[in-house]
Amino acid sequence: MRAFLLWVALLPLAVPAAAQRDFLTTDEADQVRLTQEPNARLKLYLTFARQRIDLLDQLVSEKKTGRTALIREALEDYTKIIETIDIVTDDALKRSLDVVEGIAAVVEEEKKMLAVLEKIEEAEPPDMVRYRFVLATAIETTEDSIELAEQDLGGRTADVLAREREERQKQRSLMTPEQIKERAEAEKRTEQTETEQKRKAPTLRRKGETPPPK
Repeated sequence: MRAFLLWVALLPLAVPAAAQRDFLTTDEADQVRLTQEPNARLKLYLTFARQRIDLLDQLVSEKKTGRTALIREALEDYTKIIETIDIVTDDALKRSLDVVEGIAAVVEEEKKMLAVLEKIEEAEPPDMVRYRFVLATAIETTEDSIELAEQDLGGRTADVLAREREERQKQRSLMTPEQIKERAEAEKRTEQTETEQKRKAPTLRRKGETPPPK
């Protein structure tokens, strides 16, 4: 259902990628790049989502003229952030990283944000007809994300890996033998690099700096 809603919403918006608006600010995107640990990154995205919800709650309560566009923008950004939270979680599970702490935070915070969205929907503000669809999409996206977060981690991980295998098989079916060989070699190099990085002891020295003589 969510996929269908997104398809309907995006159908009339066939615009160049350059014309599409980013759902994170420049500062937020920088914070994400600096936050590599998955639990911390999930909590960071939750902070961004909460900010959109707070803004949305403020806009609805103030009843300012011309607020509709701002409400739609906040809802759209919020929805994309929630979808990104699911992507970050699945990627971490795929790489066998521990995200128990982050997932617990996702369930707790998303339930609170869902309550705010449902309260707005139930109140039916006079201009809601102009953003009813994006509000419904935000609610459904949050419900789906909570449902995913409450799944057994083992089962969700298995689903993630199964989807990845299926996607790889689809891609391989469209590739030439040369492309398949090149991809296999690239994956091997990536795997070797990751293994070397894991084995390398952490250091505070700068690149090229040698330890002092004993």
